[in-house]
Amino acid sequence: MKVLIIEDEGQTAERLENLIHRYDKTIRVLDKIASVEKTLAYFAKQNAELPDLIFMDIHLEDDLGFRILEELKLTVPVIFTTAFNEYALRAFKTFSIDYLLKPIDYQELSEAIDKFKTIVKPTLPENRFARLLENYKESAYKERFMVTAGTRLQSIAVAQVAYFSYERKTTLLNTTDGKFYSLDYSLDKLVELLDPNRFFRVNRSQVISLHSIRSVNQHPMGKMVVEIEPTPRVEVTVSLDRIAAFKDWLGK
Repeated sequence: MKVLIIEDEGQTAERLENLIHRYDKTIRVLDKIASVEKTLAYFAKQNAELPDLIFMDIHLEDDLGFRILEELKLTVPVIFTTAFNEYALRAFKTFSIDYLLKPIDYQELSEAIDKFKTIVKPTLPENRFARLLENYKESAYKERFMVTAGTRLQSIAVAQVAYFSYERKTTLLNTTDGKFYSLDYSLDKLVELLDPNRFFRVNRSQVISLHSIRSVNQHPMGKMVVEIEPTPRVEVTVSLDRIAAFKDWLGK
């Protein structure tokens, strides 16, 4: 795996490189670049090695890092590393994997790289003009949700969602690793945004992912209980008026 660090603070760039190698010593840092112009010059070289992943500060020596992405039309995924949180919304309109606030925490960095690995295929084309991320092709359905965890904004891929729930007047996104985040969407709206082949609304307060289902149990009086992983805080039951549609959905 090859990464490029775009950071104008020398000590910060060195620390970031050390954290990356702490995560995986085999990761190759192609270069550490301090400005927009030097980054543009790097990619302008005929023999420039294209990174698999870019770590980018936003405030660089001569301009904002967004200019690099805009001028080069890069489709290389980016993990932003910055001391400023006001650019998060703009960042997530790019090929952003995560948005880490300085000082960079090792655990958060590890989670961001893990996320990159789940989204991007392991074998990447070497052709510098190739589009690297088939996963990011425009789709009719939502592929990622931006959530808030404390002061940190992060992007959650739909593949990481086990189920959505409505609890205590709040819509929650529940991940496959047992975490949950509030969302500014109603379940009605989510049903419109999600791929119906992957998600099904089993009742008024739960929308579940197909890959989270472990078993389906039929009970007396027609009750149907779905066991999903991770185990939800509230039992998942299929509404009586949705059972037929649910069975059809499972059989697709």
